[in-house]
Amino acid sequence: MLRIIHQLGDARAELRRICSRTHDAQVTEKEAIVRDIIEAVRLKGDEALLHYTEKFDHQKLTAKTLKVDGAQLDAAYQQISQGLLKAIQNACKNIEKFHRQRLPQSWVSFEDNGVVLGKRYNAVAKAGIYVPGGRASYPSTVMMNAIPARVAGVSRIVMVTPIGADGHLSPAVLVAAQESGIQEIYQIGGAQAIAALAYGTATIPNVDVITGPGNIYVTLAKKQVYGIVGIDSLAGPSEVLIIADHTANPVHVAADLLAQAEHDPLAAAILITTSEAIAQAVALEIERQLKNHPRQVLSEKAIAHYGLAIVVENLETAAQLSDIFAPEHLELEIESPWDLLPLIHQAGAIFLGHDTPEAVGDYLAGPNHTLPTSGAARYASPLSTETFIKHTSLIQYSRLALADVAADINALTEAEGLPSHGDSVRLRTENPS
Repeated sequence: MLRIIHQLGDARAELRRICSRTHDAQVTEKEAIVRDIIEAVRLKGDEALLHYTEKFDHQKLTAKTLKVDGAQLDAAYQQISQGLLKAIQNACKNIEKFHRQRLPQSWVSFEDNGVVLGKRYNAVAKAGIYVPGGRASYPSTVMMNAIPARVAGVSRIVMVTPIGADGHLSPAVLVAAQESGIQEIYQIGGAQAIAALAYGTATIPNVDVITGPGNIYVTLAKKQVYGIVGIDSLAGPSEVLIIADHTANPVHVAADLLAQAEHDPLAAAILITTSEAIAQAVALEIERQLKNHPRQVLSEKAIAHYGLAIVVENLETAAQLSDIFAPEHLELEIESPWDLLPLIHQAGAIFLGHDTPEAVGDYLAGPNHTLPTSGAARYASPLSTETFIKHTSLIQYSRLALADVAADINALTEAEGLPSHGDSVRLRTENPS
């Protein structure tokens, strides 16, 4: 049953509790396990990689069978429906169109006295894409990670994904990879796959950036290799916060909450509404929709522990509470969503209006569905082309320009006790030859 609360103090406390739900006491123990896996792969390469793949995924591979071959890739097209192929192709088109909108451009400005300043953008050379296999198949994750990398100009994109419980890779994932422009795919997962991408093995190349979600072991591995490589984020369990007024349809709101709850027992599904009637109706509707639900037990756990309905007096209060949580997904199922938008400051993605369920963003709209979670929207942004691009500052001074700033630089170098810094300027301006 969805809990309904009315007191603002209780609401704030519950939102903070749910936001911190991944602060598990067992994380320290898991960090040690991950550290050992990473070190083994770093030192032993393919040998350790194959060992852990057999131990954790129960798949006995060899160095030659780590990489998905052309026959597997070709066969995948025969194993999916034409309807699914069309959906993947349409999603690829929309995702690429969106991510081409704001590619950063290098620039140079010419100032007075011969000063030239600028910024140059370059894509990283190699990117690693992690696609989870766990409870479901995720072709959308492939597209959301690979297409921005390709649009950014990454020349080599390497994908890793674990073999499923049935002993095969998802054909939908393999097709999505090919439609997204990936041909280099390795059938491994877990912390060992992250270690392989970070350090490289005889078979798998090391990369510059690793993106893509995974379980707690994958997330901890990304955290531990950060600095050796760049990463997109430390993704937590999925979450949605819905702000609804009296015009919302309880059937739709309930479905949207369950669309998050069905992901994971740690998924958060939160409703903030100005209508007591809506809160009550949504709670009942969730129970109705969960009957005979394929993921009923999992979804019930999520709703029981991290589901919540908060009744507030007005939409301004709803916006304030939303900002406390800084949700990954925020739905504004209200009469005038654009009027409330200026009061929202912290969210990974915002879905406006009654006909914009979060699922359109997950799959087809174009904006990325790899979003900051667990309050990270306070400081982080969705995955984008910029995730795969680095920029370099450009600086050029003429002799006259250097002379104009010499006294200021000297004063600063003296304040910091770095005389050679000052000399590097003084010797040029006093002895210009």
